[in-house]
Amino acid sequence: MTVLEQGKITIHSENIFPIIKKSLYTNHEIFLRELISNAVDAISKVKMASLSGELKEDLGEPEINIHLDQENKQISVSDNGTGMTAEEIKKYINQVAFSSAEDFIKKYQDSANQLIGHFGLGFYSCFMVAEKVEIDTLSYQEGATPVHWSCDGSPEFTLEESHRQTRGTTVTVTLLDEEKEYAEQQRVRQLVKTYCDFMPVPIKLEGEQINRQRAIWKESPRDLTDEDYLDFYRYLYPYQDEPLLWVHLNTDYPFLLNGILYFPKLKPDVDVSRGHIKLYCNQVFVSDNCEEIIPEFLMPLRGVIDSPDIPLNVSRSALTANKTVRRISDYIAKKIGDRLKSLYEDDPKTYINSWEDLGTFVKYGALRDEKFKKQVEDLIIFRTTADLGDNTPQVEVQSEEGDAWKEATPTQKVTDNNGYYYTTLKDYLERNKEKHENRVFYCTDPSTQGTYVDLYKSQGIEVLYMDSFIDNNYFIPFLEKEYSNLQFTRVDAELDDSLVDNDQSGEIVDPQTNKTRNDLIKELFESAIDNAKVNVKTQAIKSEDPQNAPPAMVLLPEAMRRMQEMTALMQQQSMQFPEEHVLVVNTAHPLIQNIVKLNQGGIIQSGGESSSGELAKMMCRHVYDLALMAQKAFDAEGIQQFIERSNQVLTRLTK
Repeated sequence: MTVLEQGKITIHSENIFPIIKKSLYTNHEIFLRELISNAVDAISKVKMASLSGELKEDLGEPEINIHLDQENKQISVSDNGTGMTAEEIKKYINQVAFSSAEDFIKKYQDSANQLIGHFGLGFYSCFMVAEKVEIDTLSYQEGATPVHWSCDGSPEFTLEESHRQTRGTTVTVTLLDEEKEYAEQQRVRQLVKTYCDFMPVPIKLEGEQINRQRAIWKESPRDLTDEDYLDFYRYLYPYQDEPLLWVHLNTDYPFLLNGILYFPKLKPDVDVSRGHIKLYCNQVFVSDNCEEIIPEFLMPLRGVIDSPDIPLNVSRSALTANKTVRRISDYIAKKIGDRLKSLYEDDPKTYINSWEDLGTFVKYGALRDEKFKKQVEDLIIFRTTADLGDNTPQVEVQSEEGDAWKEATPTQKVTDNNGYYYTTLKDYLERNKEKHENRVFYCTDPSTQGTYVDLYKSQGIEVLYMDSFIDNNYFIPFLEKEYSNLQFTRVDAELDDSLVDNDQSGEIVDPQTNKTRNDLIKELFESAIDNAKVNVKTQAIKSEDPQNAPPAMVLLPEAMRRMQEMTALMQQQSMQFPEEHVLVVNTAHPLIQNIVKLNQGGIIQSGGESSSGELAKMMCRHVYDLALMAQKAFDAEGIQQFIERSNQVLTRLTK
């Protein structure tokens, strides 16, 4: 070979390579990403040269080839792009235009990610893993001379003529002993899949293509089918449930951004603060970390965002304050809101069947983002006990032209897969303003509050289910602030007047003491329970069949319960069932009336004396236990006592 030049890489005053190895790059594996990115960039440029007529030879099929030589600890990356002349080698490799290595490190130490596609700077990442780096290249320019450059990691380099005969560049890295893993096939496959899987050029390892190549987020939504989107999701997140829906992002002003975001089905143990969206820059993987770019309430979304306009070489605090990043975040939130609105209006069946998962995003977003709240406030729905049906009565409202009829909202016309109807809060209030204006009855746990819900339903009172984890501690208080005159009452907080038969005032049943039946029942239960923290009330609960109504109910006053729930939340504890609560004894129930008769019945003789009064008290305690059990307010000791008392009651009743 004819030596063209020998000399030192111009770094002015300091050797940059030790700094690169120790300070600039914390992740050694990205050297391969940088080499492949440079190769793609060279191929893109030669395509442009071909289109402009500068390239005289046949363009050929673009490709990048990786060759491994484990015996010699070498990895080579070859492309058929533009190649370089000796002058270009000197410009991009031998000279680093900084006054010192200190300036170099100051500019790039925050993030090496921004080096993607910057040949001179990205190329230097090789020296993290190399004891020697070689470049063999031939420029596409007519009459160009092939050249070979080599460097052992010191400022010393050699530039000489080469015997290369094909256009393009090959970078060969002879690895350090401690970095020889990068000459292993499996390791290289993994790195290409992670960083370069969607690059637009075939990447081949020993002749076999190992990258997926197709980045569907760069394609037009018009050219994609549902199966394309689903197949892409399965590829990104194998073994996961199918997504609920997706949003395709595509804008070139005032920033360039492409992407696809998916709404996943949320599992109970999902960490809503952890991001799952992959960030790319020109189809090169950058990070799994998009916290500063994605609005907080959309963190559980999955998918891909690709933008060259996101500054990657700044600190996180600066990134969150960056004007472009804020615009991107607002754009993403708006596109999500638009997609939800179109689904709500065009496909309400899918919308309500997805609501259990979508609702968490929507409600949390309304809590955290005022702009997003305005977008979605009319899309927030709740499962209702009302049977709305297709014949939902239209609501008469006052308009400027006089009385008008309001159409039912889309979700009112269909049920979910379980046959339940859904409603917005505004529609609920409009339907029920004559029964209970500005008041909302709600249920948070159908398993413990089912009896209470049935009681309300039996009297024609509509109840909303607010049973997601975000509702009780966050969203209901939020709604109360939004609607200052609105009162939310959980079904087990108190009994509405419409549920109580006030005509059944207690008649005198004990002439000697002038006590009513209600007085006697209250005294009997207070004596049986013997707990000053339990407030016993006696009321006749309305029911077409008193036998099917509950004999007693435990109520948890709204304000007191919320305070205890908030305390438990702040202390990161589960709320214990409050010692102070209300026991409403249903005086209209036949069981309660029979207990009163039993208490007045004197002595029962059967194999020994047994006071009917004692038995009545035991049954009172039994009724109270059943009311507690409905609220899941029993611990292990309470259950054991209940079983023992049940055995005693049954034994006495069968004597």
